[in-house]
Amino acid sequence: MPDGGARGRFVPYVLGAGLLALACGAAAFSVYALLLHERFLGFAATAGGALVSGVVLRSRGRSGAEPGRREALVAVLTSWLLLPALAAAPYVIDGGMSALNAMFESMSGFTTTGATVLTDFSAFGKALFMWRALSQWVGGIGILVLFIAVFPQLAIAGRQLFFTEAPGPTEERLTPRLRNTAGAVLGVYSALTLACAVGYGVAGMGSYDAIAHALTTLAAGGFSPNGLSFAGYQNSAAEWVAILFMFFAGANFALLYRAATGRPRDLLRDAELRTYTLILLAASGVLTLLLANSYSPLDAVRHSLFQVASIVTSTGFASADFALWSLPAQMVLVVLMFVGGCAGSASGGVKVVRWIVVAKGTARELIRALHPRAVLPVRVGARTVPEEVVRAVAAFLTLYIGLFAVTTLILVVQGADFVVAFTAAISCLGNVGPGLESIGPMASFADLHPISRGLLTFVMYAGRLEVVTVFVIFTPGWWRSPPRRASRPWRSRSDVRAASAVGKAAR
Repeated sequence: MPDGGARGRFVPYVLGAGLLALACGAAAFSVYALLLHERFLGFAATAGGALVSGVVLRSRGRSGAEPGRREALVAVLTSWLLLPALAAAPYVIDGGMSALNAMFESMSGFTTTGATVLTDFSAFGKALFMWRALSQWVGGIGILVLFIAVFPQLAIAGRQLFFTEAPGPTEERLTPRLRNTAGAVLGVYSALTLACAVGYGVAGMGSYDAIAHALTTLAAGGFSPNGLSFAGYQNSAAEWVAILFMFFAGANFALLYRAATGRPRDLLRDAELRTYTLILLAASGVLTLLLANSYSPLDAVRHSLFQVASIVTSTGFASADFALWSLPAQMVLVVLMFVGGCAGSASGGVKVVRWIVVAKGTARELIRALHPRAVLPVRVGARTVPEEVVRAVAAFLTLYIGLFAVTTLILVVQGADFVVAFTAAISCLGNVGPGLESIGPMASFADLHPISRGLLTFVMYAGRLEVVTVFVIFTPGWWRSPPRRASRPWRSRSDVRAASAVGKAAR
């Protein structure tokens, strides 16, 4: 039973649980590094710090606590800052990185961005590279649970439309919904990760590289232990495996769960998945034509499919140095950085379903210019989009584009070339990873001004948490103390509907 009287116990319980899990992972990596005869003190420091703070916080929380809206947002915002900060210790202690660069690398991992400040990949041991990969895998499952279970309940950026049917038993309260969703999504996520690792192994990758790349493929992360990403392996079979599993990483995991549990027709009925697939195929076709003079026909198709899937899903792998491609080919990829995968996927970006809402909303306004009294609901597939969702999507897009523009301006002021600033801003905001020119897929962000790297660390954080979640703390209402009420920690949608019905009956 949810503990309705446990006010203020949700945040410490969630943070404590996350820190204890981080402590277990870091302790295991300490042993792993010792077995490889590599540095391990950074992992031990992370394990010790996370263990102590996790035990303290967990003891102050309560497993059945139901949060209010503000408390749920605090848990989300704090988790995505605290875990990357503690997980940055191995980069500093074992990898010799500065604190700023370590935080950039760690945030890039947990937000599944894939941007890196590494310039000498030989300076890192196998344990540290696997730590990078695991941070992306953990960040991927974490954001999936948030996107499917938490954000729709809080009506974040219009997500209440996108998950009318979440995986697992339906629960109105947040805490049991979190547990049910986490279990269901983790099963699909883990199974696909295992299948991906096997696929890479069959394609000829060594076991270490296969596991590391599988962890970052399903997370739509893009970290690779090879400084040249997939281009460094010269393995076309592995690239075809990556194309398939990047496609899955950008699909709605709630939809994949329903397909895996006996409802495969839902895949064909989903309007967003159809649009997502069409975008991948159409963009790949255009890019294939643009690369026809640079590669053989089969290689052009492979590189096109690979890079389009990598950019749309915000994975960020590279099968070639696309920063050297023709300007039209580069522009195709830059445009795709603004798209993103499906809602409920591990990918970053705006998301396909939001662009569908924006496109249909724009078409409706054009028609209304001629027929102002026409009743024209916005529909996505068979669902009618409520007006509050249309407004929420518009607000999200406004904040998203605004943050992108401001970030680009600041990077230029700090001395970055415009192309570098433009692609760095959208790449970090959309959690894509590589940009163009000096931050291309074979380069790093290390040469950017320290202020720029600090800003981009925040931008990765904001982009991963859907922007609105982060910027709500800058509103005056956030800092005003909420009115004291009787103990009702969470008002679900069914509670609100029931209360409304009772009120109407009384009148």
